[in-house]
Amino acid sequence: MAGRQALKAVLIDLSGTLHIEDTAVPGAQDALNRLRQASVAVKFVTNTTKESKRILFERLQRLSFNLQENEIFTSLSAARSLLEQKQHRPLLLVEDSALEDFTGIETSEPNAVVIGLAPDHFNYSTLNKAFRMILNGAPLIAIHKARYYKRKDGLALGPGPFVTGLEYATDCKATVVGKPEKTFFTQALSDLGCSPSEAVMIGDDARDDVGGAQNSGMLGILVRTGELRNSQLLISSSADPSSFLFHCGVFIRSYISSYFICHNFFSCC
Repeated sequence: MAGRQALKAVLIDLSGTLHIEDTAVPGAQDALNRLRQASVAVKFVTNTTKESKRILFERLQRLSFNLQENEIFTSLSAARSLLEQKQHRPLLLVEDSALEDFTGIETSEPNAVVIGLAPDHFNYSTLNKAFRMILNGAPLIAIHKARYYKRKDGLALGPGPFVTGLEYATDCKATVVGKPEKTFFTQALSDLGCSPSEAVMIGDDARDDVGGAQNSGMLGILVRTGELRNSQLLISSSADPSSFLFHCGVFIRSYISSYFICHNFFSCC
């Protein structure tokens, strides 16, 4: 794989890659334990906005994953950083279980709209309030714009369609802070002591995981455990067709056994 440096860090998506709600992807815990044997840094990066990082960490602990809370970087964390930087007072359209990640952020007399995955709040009254605020000049901040996500009962709408609806209605463009934004991946790597060319991203979304990683200078590994549909086998327009198609455990076993990644190797496991 000419032009790439030795692998120093692995970023791993969570929902759909290691687990789906309260069920672990088969073999995922063993795969992670194998990866821990290698001399690479590991960070878990997720667009999950329906619960705080603490609740997510406790869920993963119950599923017997070997990780620490400070190894998880969420799009909620990225959103909080932006709010602090801009000193915005947000109208937070997120689930109540995610609100603790915004503790200390002033929300009275809001002057910005922040949207994550909030099924309990995506009603006409709340969305109309956001619509009017944006018309009056409030910035629209999308924690991410995923079109859908995987639940145990099948695919479900993500926040993307609701963000896009507000963009259309107000003729504005949202600021996106989660995957696939380059700044999200840069922040995730910031404390790992490596450059994007020394890192790889493993995820189940061709656009947000693979395409976002590649646009940031990383290698993207596409797994077939969560959001991937047959139409995505062609890979999204933002992702290089030479991306890999792996089960997470297959990639990790391959890496552990050889200590390098073989370019243009495909698997449909």
